[in-house]
Amino acid sequence: MDLSAAGFARLVAALFGVTAAWNVGAVVSDIDSAELSRLIAAGVPIIDIRTSPEWQQTGVVPGSHLLTFFDERGRANPGAWLEKAGSIARPGDPLIVICRTGNRTKAVSQFLSDRAGYAKVYNVKEGIVAWTKEGRATEPVSQSRANCRAADNC
Repeated sequence: MDLSAAGFARLVAALFGVTAAWNVGAVVSDIDSAELSRLIAAGVPIIDIRTSPEWQQTGVVPGSHLLTFFDERGRANPGAWLEKAGSIARPGDPLIVICRTGNRTKAVSQFLSDRAGYAKVYNVKEGIVAWTKEGRATEPVSQSRANCRAADNC
């Protein structure tokens, strides 16, 4: 099922009300670039949910798994996306999600926590914008894609 970004956000909000009581232990944490760097160093996987043109524009955080959630028209297929995300991190594992400014990942983080059973989800609250503004390293998409192909999980 395809959903617009706004439609998906409404769906997540509605589902949150229904499922909040069932997922008492689920946690979404907003993090900054310093915490992102620390978590990556600790081995927590990171998924960049932006689109290919966005990755090309800024590069990506080294080690990112590239997995678009919302396409250029704002449509999403949460089930198909979740299936691919499951090869990167299982629901019991911690997971970081990043986008341009943290707005899209806020909804995706809640979805992962509330509907997909991820116990610990980290949302990079100001996204790649803050990361690059602080002068932190990025890698070109071609290098990141090569790393993904080698790991066979992008």
